[in-house]
Amino acid sequence: MAHPFGTFSLANPVYPFARVRTTLAKELALYVIIYSPMQMASDTPENYAAHPDAFRFIKDVPVDWEKTLVPDAVIGDYVVTVRQDRNSSDWYLGAATDENARDLDVKLDFLDPGVEYTAQIYADAPEANWETNPTAYTVSEQTVKSTDTLPLKLAAGGGTAIRFIKK
Repeated sequence: MAHPFGTFSLANPVYPFARVRTTLAKELALYVIIYSPMQMASDTPENYAAHPDAFRFIKDVPVDWEKTLVPDAVIGDYVVTVRQDRNSSDWYLGAATDENARDLDVKLDFLDPGVEYTAQIYADAPEANWETNPTAYTVSEQTVKSTDTLPLKLAAGGGTAIRFIKK
Protein backbone atom coordinates (compact mmCIF):
# COMPACT_ATOMS: atom_id res chain seq x y z
CA MET A 1 0.00 0.00 0.00
CA ALA A 2 1.40 3.40 -0.94
CA HIS A 3 1.58 6.20 1.55
CA PRO A 4 2.26 9.91 1.24
CA PHE A 5 5.92 10.46 2.04
CA GLY A 6 7.08 12.68 4.85
CA THR A 7 5.48 10.52 7.53
CA PHE A 8 7.38 10.70 10.83
CA SER A 9 5.01 8.53 12.93
CA LEU A 10 6.07 5.24 11.42
CA ALA A 11 4.44 2.86 13.90
CA ASN A 12 0.73 2.09 13.80
CA PRO A 13 -0.30 0.66 17.19
CA VAL A 14 -3.94 0.29 16.13
CA TYR A 15 -3.11 -1.60 12.91
CA PRO A 16 0.46 -2.91 13.30
CA PHE A 17 0.19 -4.91 10.06
CA ALA A 18 -0.36 -1.63 8.17
CA ARG A 19 2.68 0.24 9.47
CA VAL A 20 4.96 2.13 7.12
CA ARG A 21 8.03 -0.01 6.33
CA THR A 22 10.60 2.77 6.04
CA THR A 23 12.88 4.82 8.21
CA LEU A 24 12.45 8.51 8.86
CA ALA A 25 15.53 9.29 6.74
CA LYS A 26 14.00 7.37 3.82
CA GLU A 27 10.80 9.38 4.21
CA LEU A 28 12.88 12.51 3.60
CA ALA A 29 14.73 10.93 0.66
CA LEU A 30 11.43 10.19 -1.07
CA TYR A 31 10.86 13.95 -1.58
CA VAL A 32 13.81 13.86 -3.99
CA ILE A 33 13.35 10.39 -5.47
CA ILE A 34 9.67 10.69 -6.38
CA TYR A 35 8.94 13.58 -8.72
CA SER A 36 5.88 15.59 -7.83
CA PRO A 37 5.36 19.30 -8.51
CA MET A 38 3.03 19.47 -5.51
CA GLN A 39 4.29 18.14 -2.19
CA MET A 40 2.67 17.89 1.19
CA ALA A 41 3.62 17.32 4.80
CA SER A 42 1.56 14.20 5.48
CA ASP A 43 1.92 13.86 9.26
CA THR A 44 0.59 15.78 12.24
CA PRO A 45 2.15 19.02 13.50
CA GLU A 46 2.99 17.27 16.78
CA ASN A 47 5.06 14.60 15.02
CA TYR A 48 6.98 17.24 13.05
CA ALA A 49 7.53 19.31 16.21
CA ALA A 50 9.18 16.25 17.79
CA HIS A 51 11.78 16.21 14.96
CA PRO A 52 12.38 19.88 13.99
CA ASP A 53 15.82 19.18 12.50
CA ALA A 54 14.39 16.55 10.13
CA PHE A 55 11.36 18.73 9.32
CA ARG A 56 13.79 21.40 8.11
CA PHE A 57 14.49 19.22 5.04
CA ILE A 58 10.79 19.14 4.14
CA LYS A 59 10.65 22.94 4.43
CA ASP A 60 13.80 23.35 2.29
CA VAL A 61 13.23 20.84 -0.52
CA PRO A 62 11.88 22.42 -3.73
CA VAL A 63 9.32 20.93 -6.09
CA ASP A 64 10.60 22.41 -9.35
CA TRP A 65 13.79 20.90 -10.74
CA GLU A 66 16.26 22.07 -13.38
CA LYS A 67 18.06 18.77 -13.78
CA THR A 68 17.58 15.15 -12.67
CA LEU A 69 20.17 12.36 -12.64
CA VAL A 70 20.18 8.80 -11.35
CA PRO A 71 23.84 8.02 -10.60
CA ASP A 72 23.13 4.56 -9.19
CA ALA A 73 20.18 2.18 -9.06
CA VAL A 74 19.22 -1.47 -9.22
CA ILE A 75 15.51 -1.94 -9.92
CA GLY A 76 13.78 -3.46 -6.90
CA ASP A 77 16.81 -3.02 -4.65
CA TYR A 78 17.91 0.62 -4.30
CA VAL A 79 18.04 4.00 -6.01
CA VAL A 80 20.09 7.18 -5.76
CA THR A 81 18.52 10.25 -7.39
CA VAL A 82 20.03 13.74 -7.54
CA ARG A 83 18.14 16.85 -8.60
CA GLN A 84 19.16 20.46 -9.09
CA ASP A 85 16.78 23.15 -7.87
CA ARG A 86 15.43 25.24 -10.74
CA ASN A 87 15.58 28.45 -8.69
CA SER A 88 18.99 28.15 -7.01
CA SER A 89 22.33 26.40 -7.38
CA ASP A 90 21.40 23.83 -4.70
CA TRP A 91 21.40 20.13 -5.42
CA TYR A 92 19.45 17.48 -3.52
CA LEU A 93 20.14 13.76 -3.20
CA GLY A 94 17.71 11.03 -2.21
CA ALA A 95 18.87 7.45 -1.68
CA ALA A 96 16.63 4.57 -0.64
CA THR A 97 16.97 0.84 -0.25
CA ASP A 98 14.63 -2.11 0.05
CA GLU A 99 14.47 -4.35 3.12
CA ASN A 100 18.24 -4.91 2.93
CA ALA A 101 20.74 -2.59 4.55
CA ARG A 102 23.50 -1.52 2.16
CA ASP A 103 26.53 0.69 1.76
CA LEU A 104 26.77 2.87 -1.36
CA ASP A 105 29.50 5.18 -2.61
CA VAL A 106 28.12 8.15 -4.55
CA LYS A 107 30.41 10.18 -6.79
CA LEU A 108 29.62 13.87 -6.49
CA ASP A 109 30.65 14.67 -10.07
CA PHE A 110 27.23 16.25 -10.72
CA LEU A 111 28.31 19.26 -8.59
CA ASP A 112 29.98 22.25 -10.25
CA PRO A 113 33.75 21.66 -10.53
CA GLY A 114 36.11 23.81 -8.48
CA VAL A 115 33.39 24.85 -6.03
CA GLU A 116 32.82 23.81 -2.43
CA TYR A 117 29.38 22.88 -1.14
CA THR A 118 27.97 22.39 2.32
CA ALA A 119 26.28 19.00 2.44
CA GLN A 120 23.41 18.88 4.93
CA ILE A 121 23.04 15.13 5.49
CA TYR A 122 19.93 13.46 6.93
CA ALA A 123 20.89 9.82 7.36
CA ASP A 124 19.85 6.63 9.10
CA ALA A 125 21.53 6.35 12.50
CA PRO A 126 23.71 3.25 13.01
CA GLU A 127 20.92 1.59 15.01
CA ALA A 128 18.15 2.46 12.51
CA ASN A 129 15.99 -0.29 11.02
CA TRP A 130 12.50 0.00 9.52
CA GLU A 131 11.18 -2.73 11.83
CA THR A 132 12.92 -2.15 15.15
CA ASN A 133 14.02 1.51 15.19
CA PRO A 134 12.57 3.48 12.25
CA THR A 135 12.93 6.97 13.73
CA ALA A 136 16.68 6.76 14.50
CA TYR A 137 18.44 9.32 12.29
CA THR A 138 21.34 11.74 12.32
CA VAL A 139 21.75 15.21 10.88
CA SER A 140 25.25 16.39 10.01
CA GLU A 141 27.09 18.81 7.75
CA GLN A 142 30.33 18.52 5.84
CA THR A 143 32.14 20.35 3.07
CA VAL A 144 32.28 18.50 -0.26
CA LYS A 145 33.30 19.12 -3.86
CA SER A 146 32.71 17.49 -7.24
CA THR A 147 35.81 15.28 -6.99
CA ASP A 148 34.60 13.64 -3.77
CA THR A 149 32.86 10.33 -3.29
CA LEU A 150 30.36 10.25 -0.44
CA PRO A 151 29.81 6.95 1.40
CA LEU A 152 26.17 6.29 2.30
CA LYS A 153 25.11 3.70 4.87
CA LEU A 154 21.44 2.82 4.40
CA ALA A 155 19.60 0.87 7.11
CA ALA A 156 17.18 -1.92 6.26
CA GLY A 157 14.23 -0.08 4.67
CA GLY A 158 16.23 3.11 5.00
CA GLY A 159 17.62 6.03 3.11
CA THR A 160 19.53 9.27 3.09
CA ALA A 161 18.52 12.79 2.06
CA ILE A 162 21.11 15.48 1.35
CA ARG A 163 20.97 19.15 0.44
CA PHE A 164 24.12 20.55 -1.25
CA ILE A 165 24.45 24.32 -0.83
CA LYS A 166 27.09 26.13 -2.90
CA LYS A 167 29.47 28.11 -0.68
